[in-house]
Amino acid sequence: MISLFLLGFIGIIIFIQIVDFSIKQETIDEAFSGLQFKPHYKNVDFHGRNIHYVTVGDTNKQAVLFVHGSPGSWDNFLGFLSDSTLLKNFYLIAVDRPGFGKSGYGKPERSLEKQAAAINTLLSHENTSAILVGHSFGGPVIIRMAIDSPNYVDGLILVAASVDPDLEKTKWYQIPVHYKIFSWLLPGVLYSTNEEIIALKKELHEMTPSWKTVNEPVSIIQGGKDKLVPPGNADFAKKMLVNASLDMILIDDMNHFIPWNRADLIKKEMINMLSRISNR
Repeated sequence: MISLFLLGFIGIIIFIQIVDFSIKQETIDEAFSGLQFKPHYKNVDFHGRNIHYVTVGDTNKQAVLFVHGSPGSWDNFLGFLSDSTLLKNFYLIAVDRPGFGKSGYGKPERSLEKQAAAINTLLSHENTSAILVGHSFGGPVIIRMAIDSPNYVDGLILVAASVDPDLEKTKWYQIPVHYKIFSWLLPGVLYSTNEEIIALKKELHEMTPSWKTVNEPVSIIQGGKDKLVPPGNADFAKKMLVNASLDMILIDDMNHFIPWNRADLIKKEMINMLSRISNR
């Protein structure tokens, strides 16, 4: 019995180590084939850390920057960057957040302030401001970007954003792999995920007094059946955004995976944001 348990445990560890969340390059190339614009794969330095991102489209159009959740990578938004209709209206950018993809895989950044600064560096490099779209963990990151560098932010779209510190609960299994003696059990992408999620509650509490400085147009998209980021997060954001023009899109039967299952909602809000920005 003990031998079977050990074999099963070893099998689980091997599976976890080889799990791959990324999209194959062939799939990415196929998605971009036939478009008027070709993707550009870029890197910018942030205090010795490489920040990798992808751009597509006409730089004279309104920029939109997509910020993924945890775990994740820029290609979570491949369907948006390869959308020919969106490319008629927008210059599209998607980033690998610190600790993910080609932005220091497996080397997490626990500070929201530093994550925001790293991503704002790429906007500085692109010499543009942008509409920010943040999914899940990307939500608090873009709020922090707007707090710290509002000159780079034209509007925000919070998609199932984990922003309420009181709703962040550390699970028992997150604690052991936080320590080096067990952290080797996780592949880099899950180690980065675990580390930043453990730190998130404290980071959100520290950010709470600064929400009132956000005055750009904001859209909140939230599912009523989201078991990963409960709907109470949307209520918290609404309460905190006292100086922002706010649109709320609440879908009772929607889950957490909005960028894949209901991309239409995000695309609609991107178009709506154009007119909201022009009317400011």
